[in-house]
Parts: sequence; structure tokens; C-alpha cells
Amino acid sequence: MNRTRSLHLCGLLCSLLGSLYVGCVPTDVPAEAVAEESLPKGFPAPLVPTQNPQSKVKIELGRRLFYDKRMSGNGTQSCASCHKQELGFTDGLARSVGSTGQIHPRSAMGLTNVAYVSALTWANPLLRTLEEQALGPMFGERPVELGLSGKEQELLDRLSSDARYPELFARAFPDEPRPISLTNITKALASFERTLISGRSAYDRFIYGNEPGAMSDAAKRGMDLFFSERLECFHCHGGFNFSDATTSERSTFDETNYHVTGLYNIAGTGAYPTGNQGLYELTGKDRDRGRFRAPTLRNIAVTAPYMHDGSVATLEDVLDHYARGGRNVTEGPNAGDGVLHPNKSLFVRPFSLSPSERADVIEFLHALTDPSFLQNPALSDPFAKQ
Repeated sequence: MNRTRSLHLCGLLCSLLGSLYVGCVPTDVPAEAVAEESLPKGFPAPLVPTQNPQSKVKIELGRRLFYDKRMSGNGTQSCASCHKQELGFTDGLARSVGSTGQIHPRSAMGLTNVAYVSALTWANPLLRTLEEQALGPMFGERPVELGLSGKEQELLDRLSSDARYPELFARAFPDEPRPISLTNITKALASFERTLISGRSAYDRFIYGNEPGAMSDAAKRGMDLFFSERLECFHCHGGFNFSDATTSERSTFDETNYHVTGLYNIAGTGAYPTGNQGLYELTGKDRDRGRFRAPTLRNIAVTAPYMHDGSVATLEDVLDHYARGGRNVTEGPNAGDGVLHPNKSLFVRPFSLSPSERADVIEFLHALTDPSFLQNPALSDPFAKQ
């Protein structure tokens, strides 16, 4: 067990190599409402912006907004439409579909432990807070998600005319003369999202809870393989959150890494499909083609399909991809061998597994599922009970 914890730390340090690193000293502080004793064992407190401290009423307000379809321009979708609790707050689609029916270029990232993510979305290091990120789905036009662009006042009017929202906003923001505002909507949504903390899986009970029988023998063998130099998984998926884009009250810097995993290598040029080339979309630098953030692996078994574009169907397929050291697309416009990508991460290199070892690794990944999180009524749709 001590060896595994040491490997977690090693994973965090080693992940700084062979990838794009973005770091800065945190300026946020832990929220008073997030007490250490209320967090899963082994978890630090998440960082919360000083201008938006947590409160119970703000969290409840954010929960209602998160599930309210009036948060879309045409009233057909809510945040939860693309972030379903039972699916680890993903949507189960390869590429998400917005409120107007527009198909997005990428899949919806899961919101498991999003309070600990140092830079949000698949490939935008500029989005550092949940308050900022919320504006994208609400008002973005390429692609359209909730479709609220140009309907800001209509949204405020909808909420103002509701039977409960005026009181909730007034209690959540008691010092403001006009508490129902776009700024406060994003603050409430972010406050709820910071409660989406998952840390009671079989793995957690085994590692942090002193429950030797919490994981099967197969899962324990798979864990040893996962944290081995042979597979290299832990370099990008290390630490308590199984991700190398993590920040918390214990952080001395914001750790954010982006990786090329060899999913594409169109015509051997290093290119990914147009409009979906990761960090390159912002930087324009060839070395950033196909560079994406590694998501947490917590609840990974319920978040299929995988990768930024949902192009890998199962966990078994994911393991095969990394075992090969990249994907070989043999025909069509995206043809090319990802193994030969010029900027592929040094940690994505071929390895071999016996059938039993392969099954053990899959068993370990399933041990990261947290049923209590996926079924927690405090995180569920409040309108379903009415």
C-alpha cells in the first residue's frame, strides 16, 4: 500500500516530463464550507475563488440551475443534459448534441471531481475557473450548446418569474440589490459543481479506508500493472484524482499537462482532424497538434465512449490503443499511423499483456467506480421529485 502511494507521488512528478506544462501559483483559498472531515479520506480540500465562497443555499441554487431546462434558449436542455449523474456526469455520446441539434466536435467531459481540475475542457488552458467555464455552454455559438446568446434578459426574466428562484438568489447573495444576475448564475453553478466529489470507490476503500477486501485480487494485480513503468499509465493518470491536471489546497503550483497519445497522425504529418486538433486550435504551433488534457479515470467504466472525440468504444479498446503505442487509421481522410506521431508523449509506447493481465487491468479500472457518487441524492435532479 505504501508502494502504491509512493507511485502516486512519482506519477505527479514524472508527468511534468514529455508534455506541455502550464503552471502558476494558486491565488484561491479553500472554502470554509468544505471541511476536511467532509471530504473522502486521502483527499485535500479543493480551491475555491475568494469572491465565491461556498454556502449551502448557493449550492442548492446551483443544483436547481444545473438541472433546469430553462437554462437553454429553447427550453429543451439543461447542463445535466450533457452531464448525467449515472454516467459520471458525461452523456454517453461520442460527440455531444446541443440544444439546437448541432453535433459538437468533441465529447462531453465528465464532471467527476471537477473542483480539482486546474484547467477546464479538453484543450483550453485559459479556462481556469468553473465560473468562467459556465459562460461557454451558455453563450457559445461555435458550437451552440445551451443557445442563450442574445437571450440574456429572457433568461433573467424566466428565473425572476419562478416561484422559488427569487428567494433562493436573495438568500445566496444577500448583499446584492439585484441578486438574479448572470454573474450570480455562474457562481451558483460553480458552487454546485464543486460538490461533485467522488472518492469512495473500491480502490479508495482499499487504499485509504483500510478495507483489504474492498478490491478483488484481480483488481489488485491490475493496480500493480497500472502503476508500473511497464505500462506507464500513472504518469498521466496519477495522484488522488488520477489526472496530471490537478490543483488543491496542498498545491504549490497549478499542474496542467497536455499530451499527444497517437490517436491520429494524418498522412504522417502529425495532424488531427481539422477543427479538432487540441491545443493547436489556440496556439497554432505544430507541436500542439493533437495535444489534449488527460481526464480523471475516476468512474471511467461508466463514461464510454472514450477519447476527446468518442472514437474509442470500450475500455478494452483503450487498453489496446495504448498497448500498441498509438492507433493506425488505415483508410479514409484520417489515415495515418499514430505510433509514428512526431510529438507523441514519451509515455505512450508499446507494451504487451497476457490475456489474464489485460483482464486484471480492466478489473482495476472498474474498481475506480464510485456507486455512492453516481447515486447520491444530493447531486440528483431536484425537479424529478416534484
